[in-house]
Amino acid sequence: MTKFLLSLHVLAAIIAVGPITVAASMFPPSACKALAEPGSERAVSALRLLHRICRVYGGVGIAVPVLGFATAMSMGVLKDAWLIVSMVLTALAAMVLLALVLPRQEEILEGIGGSAVGPKVTAQLAMFTGVFNLLWATVTILMIVRPGSTTGA
Repeated sequence: MTKFLLSLHVLAAIIAVGPITVAASMFPPSACKALAEPGSERAVSALRLLHRICRVYGGVGIAVPVLGFATAMSMGVLKDAWLIVSMVLTALAAMVLLALVLPRQEEILEGIGGSAVGPKVTAQLAMFTGVFNLLWATVTILMIVRPGSTTGA
């Protein structure tokens, strides 16, 4: 059962988190392009698609910690420091996405349609997206290296 849960956890991480990190990373440069080309429906459509990917896969991404928790329970590693740190970083990544990345994407999308959006918002979005990606990269490394683990990995 552990191998099955671990397989689902890894697949969920790849399928859900991968598209978010790519789409979120593509959003700021695409926003700059859309802001430089006012009236370009193609540029705005690309931004809407990238935002939708981040929102939808963000919801699907809930499966990652749920399956991870189930896997950790079956492996008996819930009290291991590397896992606790990973869970905290995962929660932080979710908060960054929900509170900082998605709202700024929405602000940019609304601003392109009417009110002006300054480069400060796009720069902040790029920074918060970088933080989100760094958190996930750290969690991935912790899942692979598992510092202090006695499982031989």
